[in-house]
Amino acid sequence: MPASPIRKLVPLGDAAKKRGVHVYHLNIGQPDIETPPEFFQAVRDYREKVVAYGNSQGNAVFIDSIVGYYRGLDIPLTPKQVLITTGGSEAITFAMLAVAEPGEEIIVFEPFYTNYNGFAIMGGITLVPVETRAEDGFHLPSEEDLARCITPKTRAIVICNPNNPTGTVLREDELAMIGRLAVAHGLYILSDEVYREFIYEGGTRSMLQLEGLEQHVVVMDSLSKRYSLCGGRMGCIISRNEALMEVFLRFGQARLCTASLEQIGSAALVDAGAKYFEPMISEYRARRDATFEELMNIPGVVCRKPSGAFYIMAKLPVRDVEDFAAWMLTDFQVDGETTMVAPGPGFYATPGRGTDEVRLAYVLDAEACRRAVRILAKGIETYNARGPHAPNAPKARTQ
Repeated sequence: MPASPIRKLVPLGDAAKKRGVHVYHLNIGQPDIETPPEFFQAVRDYREKVVAYGNSQGNAVFIDSIVGYYRGLDIPLTPKQVLITTGGSEAITFAMLAVAEPGEEIIVFEPFYTNYNGFAIMGGITLVPVETRAEDGFHLPSEEDLARCITPKTRAIVICNPNNPTGTVLREDELAMIGRLAVAHGLYILSDEVYREFIYEGGTRSMLQLEGLEQHVVVMDSLSKRYSLCGGRMGCIISRNEALMEVFLRFGQARLCTASLEQIGSAALVDAGAKYFEPMISEYRARRDATFEELMNIPGVVCRKPSGAFYIMAKLPVRDVEDFAAWMLTDFQVDGETTMVAPGPGFYATPGRGTDEVRLAYVLDAEACRRAVRILAKGIETYNARGPHAPNAPKARTQ
């Protein structure tokens, strides 16, 4: 089981804090925007005397609220097409385990959400990575190139839209391409749509909105980012494929149920959505712009301005980003402050890729993001200036 690149540097960050260093956390997608008060009020209003087991599919009131949320997106669903999960993580795990046997393959576009690796390993599933490039804004390869990756063992294609870790929003033609390949080769589409609201320019569609894919599409969703509810661990898995929904329910029965009180609080959040999303998206757009502007001031950095989610995947002018990210926490500070990032290799399945890349989560306010990236810039300059004979020193290079 691989260590999470998002969390494996936490001990170094904790040690830095104990030394009195302030750490700017750009390593993890933990929003700092307040959870809507409706969640807490619904939990306070809970009047049952026992917090009992719930239905394995989920609390009916919460399921109805999810159906209502999707109805607002012009996506009609029935309650039987929704199963509540313990966060988006369990939804992804259920989806992978349902569509692929041990030894079979699922196609992913790298860099990808690092925990796809762990979920696949738990099921003995092989992830087949397909390259996307920073220079192209991490958009998908051609249909011909993708088709060449499909083998007799391929069972599904995973997409994340908007994307974690790149922030890329897929175009209509890219979604249509995935749909055509799924139909032509009898594949499932596992569509991770956790960041649906986080789009700053243009737009995209849910895979549930594409016609002719009813038996192919599985959507994995979560309330964690949408409502700043990461610790609530509330998600759902959605499909119009009745056979798959039966399998998901059996997985749900095996783990009994998801948390009862969190479902009560979450059911109240749909009504909060409209008034909550607009100012939230405006705030994240400002954070993105500030982070990107500061990155563009660093010589040698390669990245494109992302259109969605709240991440930037950037190439840095360092040879070994794992060593650099750790060094930023153990040996470097500016006026008692340093920056924590998520090293790129953990977002790849192909060995040797991402060694000069980092994922930055712009989850701090705009000025804090600016300060964090300026510290990062100074760190790069200092790290590369140590010389080729310093312990673990990188070789200087330009891009």
